[in-house]
Amino acid sequence: MANLSAWIKAARPRTLPLSISCVLIGAAVSRMYGGDNPRFLIVVSLAILTVVFLQVLANFANDFGDFKKGTDGPERSDRAMASGEITEVEMKRALIATSIKAFVTGCATIGFAFNFQINAISQGLAVMGLVVLGGVSIVAALRYTIGSKSYGYKGLGDVYVMLFFGYIGVLGVAYLLSHRFETVWLLPASFSGLMAVAVLNLNNLRDHENDARFNKNTLVVRLGFEGGKRYHASLLIIAWGIMLPFILGWGDMITWRGGMWYILIGLVQMRHLVFVVRNKERRLLDAELKKVALSTFVVAVFMFLTVTA
Repeated sequence: MANLSAWIKAARPRTLPLSISCVLIGAAVSRMYGGDNPRFLIVVSLAILTVVFLQVLANFANDFGDFKKGTDGPERSDRAMASGEITEVEMKRALIATSIKAFVTGCATIGFAFNFQINAISQGLAVMGLVVLGGVSIVAALRYTIGSKSYGYKGLGDVYVMLFFGYIGVLGVAYLLSHRFETVWLLPASFSGLMAVAVLNLNNLRDHENDARFNKNTLVVRLGFEGGKRYHASLLIIAWGIMLPFILGWGDMITWRGGMWYILIGLVQMRHLVFVVRNKERRLLDAELKKVALSTFVVAVFMFLTVTA
């Protein structure tokens, strides 16, 4: 029977702050633009719990799928199934249990967001749509590497990450809290998604040789190592080119407090980008992955504290 440390390894706790970021950003923009849900903290807490379950589910599925396809072998001591610490039966049970937890907490989030009342047909349709999106999110988490048509092996991981960590994550939470949509919210949603894609891309840059060997055709495998680094540069430049005008309140947008701190974080990520572009050793990219994920989380926390502190 697998011990606790094996499950912690499979859950990959270091990926959780990035997944939580989209919830915090969505909550922040909702309140900044006039949202005043009386159950704000309850909805945000349940949304965080839901995305944590979804991220853990995706990590379990990734561990399972890569092991079954042979991409992760015994040499991957950082993978729970490949290293033999968790059996196939145990992981299947965990996948089912985590899927159920994600669905239940997701439904609870929607329920509290609407006070368990539907006052109009439009609200009913919105609730149904959100429940369907929750189900789709669970399927997407499972299908990244599991199955013959796993999208992670077809170079579509970036698209799904952009969609779920950006537009669905940020805009979904903002809608749950405010029951409306503002076009300008597409900017922070794009930032959140692009940062998540950047983290995925760093992971793919690090693993591209092994991925190519087992036909895991990520974008880096398709573009090549140097092409992947140029792609990484475009992700970060576009993300900050979108986010800074939003934070600094260009045009008719609202100005957020602490603009210089966001500029500083952007400069830190540009320093990271210079390192990545010049780097020739794949193993050194692992530390850079953490830097992007944590700095994105810091941005999300700053935004959340701006509207709650």
